Amino acid sequence: MNTPLSSILLVFTASFIGSFGAVFLKWGAGRLHRDLSSLFLNWRLALGIALYLLSFVFYYLGLRVGELSVLYPMVALGYIWTMVWSRLFFGEPFTRRKAGGIALILVGVVLLKAGS
Repeated sequence: MNTPLSSILLVFTASFIGSFGAVFLKWGAGRLHRDLSSLFLNWRLALGIALYLLSFVFYYLGLRVGELSVLYPMVALGYIWTMVWSRLFFGEPFTRRKAGGIALILVGVVLLKAGS
């Protein structure tokens, strides 16, 4: 079984959308209070959940016809996007250790794709 490019692009899109889901979940979580109403009136939190659900749709569409062993490791690309967004939106530091982790993720994804 070969993994079509369309499946790869769908999973890549899912990881991109999911990374924004993480950003909005963090923004929303920062605005939660002890009362239950802040949970239900928090549009940032709701948008984060919606983006995760949307990313699920793209994952599902990509995984339908592609190889799981090739596509699922691409989920890790979402971690790369999330690191970029956390630096841009929250000012979180970008360290050598994080750069090393990104490099390992990219090498792993390339090797898995090359092996298929």
